[in-house]
Amino acid sequence: MLPIQSNFSLQHANTLGLPAIARHFLRLTDPAQLAELCLDPALKALPWRILGGGSNLVLADEINALVIAVELKGRRLLKEDDDAWYIAATAGENWHEFVQWTLAQGWAGLENLSLIPGTVGAAPVQNIGAYGVEVKDTLFELTAYRLSDGQARVFSAAECQFSYRDSCFKQAEADQWLIAEVVFRLPKTTNLKTNYGDIEQELHLLGQRTAQAVAQAVINVRQRKLPDPAVIGNAGSFFKNPIVSNTLRASVLAAHPELVSYPAGPAHYKLAAGWLIERAGWKGRQLGPVGMYQKQALVLVNHGGATQHDVALLTQAVQADVRAQFGVELEAEPVWW
Repeated sequence: MLPIQSNFSLQHANTLGLPAIARHFLRLTDPAQLAELCLDPALKALPWRILGGGSNLVLADEINALVIAVELKGRRLLKEDDDAWYIAATAGENWHEFVQWTLAQGWAGLENLSLIPGTVGAAPVQNIGAYGVEVKDTLFELTAYRLSDGQARVFSAAECQFSYRDSCFKQAEADQWLIAEVVFRLPKTTNLKTNYGDIEQELHLLGQRTAQAVAQAVINVRQRKLPDPAVIGNAGSFFKNPIVSNTLRASVLAAHPELVSYPAGPAHYKLAAGWLIERAGWKGRQLGPVGMYQKQALVLVNHGGATQHDVALLTQAVQADVRAQFGVELEAEPVWW
């Protein structure tokens, strides 16, 4: 019999610390449990929600669904060829611990993604990224189970339809698949990416230029700038960096020559959302029990007792002020349940 719990508190299962209650809850430790779930008509009548590390979610007070916490564990060298190692990790593995394990084996490629909260299975959904690197850069394929019937399917990287902080699992295929295992292709020729943010400065202080040094540099910068969810509730970077036309960027730049922006394909630029939010006056500012972090304006924090409604009010207020001042639309990054 499946160990399904009713009226389960998710407050400690989401990094924002919102007081959500799931109508039904299951810790998935074996893919075979999914097939058993598919045979239960009462459970099949409910929506199903897949929970990883809970680091990219804004939860409602009540979740009228079956919440499946993916706790599948395992990681291994799948194979290698002349050019790369192929590393398989199951969905419940802690992302940061997995990255550090690959580096300890001498397999570089994920170092820029150090200290990102969450799990391996959730990483492709969001196409997590940091310091010039995204999951799509090294993901080779993944295995997912269709929630409607429990059938497995292998998705190539192209079939995941990755884009900026997005994938088919967040859009067209949302709530239809449970990612069980991810395979990464890590090249044997190391190509360190160090030209983003404060990484070069940190490497200079560390006195090394290795993949592990880059990982440590990223960890140092993140710990200095970002709050620990165990200390203050947050979901990491809360807004996407908006991608705008050259025309709009030129308009903002004319009024604000110090604008932080980066080329983002033909005739488009990516603007730094944190810079926009800070200039709109929201860095360190609160609205009720939530606010934008005093050290990094891009991070929304829960000072205690917040609900999804509080987060929505702050989100809308920040979006409105950035729109009024710069004519730029901000999009929230997390998924809302």
